[in-house]
Amino acid sequence: MHKIRYPRIQSSLFLNNRERLYTHLPPRTLVILQSNDVMTTNGDGIFDFVQNSDLFYLSGIEQAQTTLLLYKATDASQNQVILFIQKTDIHTKIWEGPRYTIAEAQQTSAIQNVQWSSEFSAVFHQYMLQSAAVYLHTNEHTRALPTMRTASDMWIAACKKKYPLHNYCRLSPIMQKLRVVKSSVEVELIQKACQITAKAFQDIFLKIQPGIYAYVLEGHLLSTLIQNGSRHFAFPPIIASGKHTCILHYINNNQILQEGDLLLIDIGAEYAHYHADVTRVIPVSGRFTSRQKAVYQAVINIMTSAEQLLCVGNTLRDYHRALTEIITDQLVQLGLLTKHDVQKQDKAHPLYRRYCMHGISHYLGLEVHDVGSVDEKLQPGTVLTIEPGIYIPEENIGIRLENDVLIQAQGIKNLTQDIPIAIEAIEDCMHA
Repeated sequence: MHKIRYPRIQSSLFLNNRERLYTHLPPRTLVILQSNDVMTTNGDGIFDFVQNSDLFYLSGIEQAQTTLLLYKATDASQNQVILFIQKTDIHTKIWEGPRYTIAEAQQTSAIQNVQWSSEFSAVFHQYMLQSAAVYLHTNEHTRALPTMRTASDMWIAACKKKYPLHNYCRLSPIMQKLRVVKSSVEVELIQKACQITAKAFQDIFLKIQPGIYAYVLEGHLLSTLIQNGSRHFAFPPIIASGKHTCILHYINNNQILQEGDLLLIDIGAEYAHYHADVTRVIPVSGRFTSRQKAVYQAVINIMTSAEQLLCVGNTLRDYHRALTEIITDQLVQLGLLTKHDVQKQDKAHPLYRRYCMHGISHYLGLEVHDVGSVDEKLQPGTVLTIEPGIYIPEENIGIRLENDVLIQAQGIKNLTQDIPIAIEAIEDCMHA
């Protein structure tokens, strides 16, 4: 029996996702999607396997050496879906345990035609002979910088060499459009990841004190995540104090917390392949100083404005553009910029970037930085973060606050509302 840590996801999710994909494909189209590679460390070690997000989205299968074949016929009743999985041999059964059986793969994916991987080449050849277009998958995430040649890359090159006259197309743009709008099942999974993350924050407040190492807190946080159904952090956790709060992706987590410092915790739980991403800033001494409060409140003010702008019909590009004026105004009020400086600034290099270097929102889902366009209008069902920040290295003050929200027709829903964020609420948690 293939074991998972969470209740089995409704197979209707993957069936519906495939049906949506079909609506974006022309007739006589073949789609091939392959699993990610198993990545080695040193010697005979391997990293934890991470499934190709698009393959998981369409099948629910978490296993390596998996291939999904879809064929859209001229007659919809003739559409075909075939899942190819690796058969468990005696060696694998002894050392790693069993893989999916045919029946388990059918139950998980709602695909009835499941075959062993050894059958793929012959089946693929027959479908290639009748296909007018072939959609293949590569990593086209806007933040991706691929430097490795994967097994899928090599297979695509071999396929084009063997079948040079076929019309090859990109699958990724279609998948990105599909994945932006979450189904109710997906929203529930993201909400669960947020709830687990909330437990981690709720359990950590009273453990924060001067003299403790950041990595000790990391251990407590991870323990809470795992005990509540998460397999691991959604991304390398950021647990930064003092001057390190101004390093956006500080993951060493090896500093001793000092009296008077701020502690920035940016973490998220992974649950059933879906992710949370939450940031809070906590005073190590239990109370914010007046200056820390002022900067914190400025970040809250930016977040409040962002909540009003993040709505159906807006685009992330326009949203971020509208927020720049609000961010600049808050920096002026903090005395970090002057109105005169702002009036004279080079608009190609706005001054607010000195203290706020990153975007305020990104898509969230099967990836922490999920797929989605900054130019597409936001739709109900989209999940994003809201994470404004102000960083003042010369004052050892770095404050970033981050919530996860669902876009709805009537406004946003805060999926992380159970995690304290107001100044008074944070201080109360430190003295509970």
